[in-house]
Amino acid sequence: MHRLWVLIAVQATVAAASLVVEIVAGRMLAPYVGMSLYTWTSIIAVVLAGFSAGHWVGGRLAELPPDQALRANGWALLAAALTTGGALFLLRGMAGPVITTVDHPVAVIVVLTTLVFFLPSFFAGIPAPILSHVAVLRHPDRAGRALGAMFAAGAWGAILGTLAAGFVFISWLGSTGTLVVVTVVYAALALHSFWAAQGLGRWLVQGGVAALVPLVLAGATLSRPDPCTVESNYFCIRVVEQSPIGPERVMVLDHLVHGISSGDDPRAMLTVHAMMLDGLSRLRMEGRAAWSAFLIGGGNYALPRAWAAHDEPVDATVAEMDPEVTRSAAEHFWFDPATATVIHSDARRVLTLSDTTYDIVIGDAFTDIAVPEHLITQEFFALVKDRLNPGGAYIMNVIDHMDRLEALASVVATAQAEFEVVEIWADPLHDPSEDRRVFIMVAGDAPTPVSQFTHMHPEARQVVRVDAASIRDLAARDSTVVMTDDYVPIARLMGARS
Repeated sequence: MHRLWVLIAVQATVAAASLVVEIVAGRMLAPYVGMSLYTWTSIIAVVLAGFSAGHWVGGRLAELPPDQALRANGWALLAAALTTGGALFLLRGMAGPVITTVDHPVAVIVVLTTLVFFLPSFFAGIPAPILSHVAVLRHPDRAGRALGAMFAAGAWGAILGTLAAGFVFISWLGSTGTLVVVTVVYAALALHSFWAAQGLGRWLVQGGVAALVPLVLAGATLSRPDPCTVESNYFCIRVVEQSPIGPERVMVLDHLVHGISSGDDPRAMLTVHAMMLDGLSRLRMEGRAAWSAFLIGGGNYALPRAWAAHDEPVDATVAEMDPEVTRSAAEHFWFDPATATVIHSDARRVLTLSDTTYDIVIGDAFTDIAVPEHLITQEFFALVKDRLNPGGAYIMNVIDHMDRLEALASVVATAQAEFEVVEIWADPLHDPSEDRRVFIMVAGDAPTPVSQFTHMHPEARQVVRVDAASIRDLAARDSTVVMTDDYVPIARLMGARS
């Protein structure tokens, strides 16, 4: 252990394991609070706080004689193994109480992140100063190079851990399996630390017995039911049976419902935004012998499925980032892949690389406090306009807080910078007790010929257009922002405020 290359290897491995946990944290939190700027900001801040506190404690422990410091290092790594192996249990146990008792969604993210991931980061931060000090003491003739090598090992380990988590471990093992691997690595490094501290006797035995606790805990997580039906590279995908009477299934991506499908009636639009997107698309194209549509995001693929059931002559192209979402839609939501052209890529990239034009472009980007920023800017709206045929329309959903409507106002103002006509449609039966509301923006070169319509599936439901004067007043407010690729404050505009 006292050889420099061994110390470097251990330092790099600890750093890699700790960054794996950081990346996994985002995936583990997603089913409860989603993936957003707030989620990653909280994770990075909490993990860095844990590392900082751990480094400080590790620096104090490094002042001990080398063998004692290495034994302390062993116990710190066992604690890292224990808190990492127990992270899944802690998250599932605390998520419900935290979500129900903390009102502010950003506060929920911060509290959950701190409760679950501060301690694993804290204990993983302790070894760095201990190992670095031992390296300097054991190699005084190369102290500068030894210290530099240890710092470099930490950085390279962090880089490799990040790449391994994102491109290998989570894809192949899932978040739970990845945490089990990290727990085993921490336990193995702990035992090696006891052995290096001349602990072939009682210290190694005690450490070995203690290591059984995190290993058993980590193993137990494998038997816990996985909240994800499929854990893809992008989402925790859940398929939930909606109705005990007829076949109705809900697709949940991370923590949000992205669509509901009926097995009996493919024309049924069981969410308000899907009903409005479907109705407005067919209304704008009414009377055409055939038309084309480009859908940003597939979800449960309710729209192409409904159009096929209506015998609508639609040439539908869907840009869906996640192949597993498409596979789940076909396997669980009765979608026939033959009814649409599916491209597994980012929608903006697809539109940029191809000059194909469409009659309808549908944007379903708004979810919770997480919105793909590159899909709501003036530059993107200009690209969409360029990909629309004459008389075509861009139709997108917008979710906003009723007491502010700042996000809606800014999206409208941004669209008005490119399109001649911008409309807002809404469901008049919206529950007034709900803080947030779903709107549909329609942008094009001509207005919709009617100010209201009735969607018939699965039952009659009216949709109305907001009057033009209200739209003008909304977009003219002082808080309105025209969003560009350089400045997209959508997280601030949509974020809940106390």
